[in-house]
Amino acid sequence: MKEEKIKISGIPLPIYLLLTVVTTIAMIFKWLPSGMIGALLILMIFGGLFNVIGNHLPIVKTFLGGGAIVCIFASAALVYTKVIPEYVVENVSTFMGSTGFLNFYIAALITGSILGMDRSLLLKAAVRFLPVALCAMSLAIVMVGIVGGLTGYGFVDAIMYIAIPMMGGGMGAGVVPLSGMYAEALHVDSAAVISRMIPASTLGNVMAIVGAGMLAKIGELKPGFTGNGMLMRNHTSDLKEKKNSTVTLEELGIGLITAMFFFLLGGIINHFVSSIHAYAWMIILVAVSKAVGIIPEKFEDSARQWSQFVMKNWTSALLVGIGISMIDLGAVAKAVTPMYLLLVFVVVASVSIGAAIGGYFVGFYPVESAITAGLCTTNMGGTGDIAVLSAAKRMELLPFSQIATRICGALILIVASLLTQILF
Repeated sequence: MKEEKIKISGIPLPIYLLLTVVTTIAMIFKWLPSGMIGALLILMIFGGLFNVIGNHLPIVKTFLGGGAIVCIFASAALVYTKVIPEYVVENVSTFMGSTGFLNFYIAALITGSILGMDRSLLLKAAVRFLPVALCAMSLAIVMVGIVGGLTGYGFVDAIMYIAIPMMGGGMGAGVVPLSGMYAEALHVDSAAVISRMIPASTLGNVMAIVGAGMLAKIGELKPGFTGNGMLMRNHTSDLKEKKNSTVTLEELGIGLITAMFFFLLGGIINHFVSSIHAYAWMIILVAVSKAVGIIPEKFEDSARQWSQFVMKNWTSALLVGIGISMIDLGAVAKAVTPMYLLLVFVVVASVSIGAAIGGYFVGFYPVESAITAGLCTTNMGGTGDIAVLSAAKRMELLPFSQIATRICGALILIVASLLTQILF
């Protein structure tokens, strides 16, 4: 491809490189605006660049997820080496977290993905998905316990400090409450417990992302194993196959409001029933609304169009935000010992294989089932879901990955509370 024909985010390469240089200079000399403008500019500029680089690196694009993994780990490396100044890291972290960019993105994708689904697909898949995910997670817990016992790490420690934190639904929803449970049961400081859990959660996230890229490659080599984004076999209707009607500015606005309103409803119910995550309530509300057909078709189509706009323009930006604000390469490096890596691998491999086999028997495509009911149970919450699905190039599966992360993660917390009484 000739240089003058290369475009990044629709912008010709020479112009994009100029924008990157100017933005980098502004970042170094602290001329970058604070707040949303400065954060989003950094994320979009570096996201577009890293995505193109990753999609053109031979081994990375073929086996490791391409642009998605480069967006995450190149940006994390820039933070670790202090190329990105601390004030930028703080601004991006605020933008991703308390400002709500992550919630904004996930709300758009969940609402658009579910409302854009075929109704019969949603009903058939949902009732089969949870049993597959829970059985796959149970298999992984048993397997890592056995391997932990055989290698000398310990049966109990392998389960409680590696498998459970990996499957708890991320850092805030999983590792943090788990550390409190363990600290109370063991009568120790929670800081000591959380330091043992973070590497497992982080490495599990890394392996899940890499595994997603490899599963996508398996799907290319064995087309019969994958629906290329469709979860159910013998089902011809899916989000990807809907016609792309002409998008109007009004429809994008309707889609935006619809997504934000469902997020609001999920948060309201979570206020009263806090044991279930707001994302999970949101999924339930959107799914029920779709199943009973109370959402007008125009609203459904608008939500789908809005989710596609968000996914097209901000996925790479969000992945860079994950790398900058949520991936600690130092913690990952300290945990990289052969035994520890083996145990994390056992969890990831067992849950994905179990989900692939279980999914096949209930009518799912093995690749899609392994990604959603498998890998998405071992990543770091909503951010991990996006990274995994982006690496697999199957973002339309986000509703199912969120079920795996949020609902299964909540169930893991319940299991962990029981195990602390039994095993500690």
